[in-house]
Amino acid sequence: MEALAERLSQLDSQVEGAIRVVMFYDTLIRRRVDLPALARASAGLAECVVGIRLHGTGRTIRFSSDGKETSAPQQPASTTVPVTLDDEEIGAAWLERPASPSPLDEMLLDRLVIAVAAVVERYGPARTTMADPALVELVISAGSDDAARDRALRLLGFAADVPVRVAAVRSRLPLDQIGGLVCPARPVKAAPVADVGVILATTLDPAGFPDGVRAGIGAAGRPDRSWREARTALRFTTARQSVVHYDSLGALALLAQVPPEVARDNADVAAIARLAGSADDLATLDVYCAAGSLRRAADLLHLHHSSVARRLDQIGKALGIELTEPTGLVRARLALTAWRLLDDGRDD
Repeated sequence: MEALAERLSQLDSQVEGAIRVVMFYDTLIRRRVDLPALARASAGLAECVVGIRLHGTGRTIRFSSDGKETSAPQQPASTTVPVTLDDEEIGAAWLERPASPSPLDEMLLDRLVIAVAAVVERYGPARTTMADPALVELVISAGSDDAARDRALRLLGFAADVPVRVAAVRSRLPLDQIGGLVCPARPVKAAPVADVGVILATTLDPAGFPDGVRAGIGAAGRPDRSWREARTALRFTTARQSVVHYDSLGALALLAQVPPEVARDNADVAAIARLAGSADDLATLDVYCAAGSLRRAADLLHLHHSSVARRLDQIGKALGIELTEPTGLVRARLALTAWRLLDDGRDD
């Protein structure tokens, strides 16, 4: 490889040089080199420091033109190209050339990132987040037998004996982006199933979900059960509480099993439906139910407690519920939750 690199450095024709670059990387791919060998050979060819970084592992590899891995502070990249696999950006490769870029730098990096993606895929499991929806459905389906589920987990890169946690997600952001944020250390897989995004991971960081994303998180364990829990938890999300753990619902989870026609016929739920015509009243009731006290609700609403008290008095009369009594507060919270579950796709 060093001899080929030396010959390339003597070429005058950019066209012939480009062909030689392609042949150079084709040879490296056929030889099944690993990432350090790929970076070392590329640095010798480019005659400058070459860097490779994988987002999933956080691993960075940098080699200088003398064939040695460098620990010197990273210099500004003269040229950078993203590494993609299955249409997902999984890393980046760059040159740290102190002088002006070479005419063949772009070609060199284009071939380098193709080689990096090939190495990552070969020595998988692939570090991509997006997965085959059919495999994900096998994992989360209650109708899958254990053998089929275990095989699907292995194909997705999970050990069959490690508990998997499932999140059900509604978002306009790409699922691979969300997966990388909530499980940066991997493994994590995601796929759209029906109208909901599915994220599978051994661990999930709830704080990693970006603003605007609604997510229900099931308990770790059997992925089919975790999926049912995640779907239920997703139904309880609101704009104020966008991420809900199933375990945190407790007995409230039973409300998800109430038939819609039964909930609509309940007097308290029907009263909440009528109140929904006033966004301010609905927001006040929501905050009060969550806060559990008048003063705390006033603080959250940035209003004087007397103003909140007057508003709650009017709301209580409209609902036919004494909101200042503990029993009334429980009734209002249950009715508000049951009403939301009738239309869990709303944005409120």
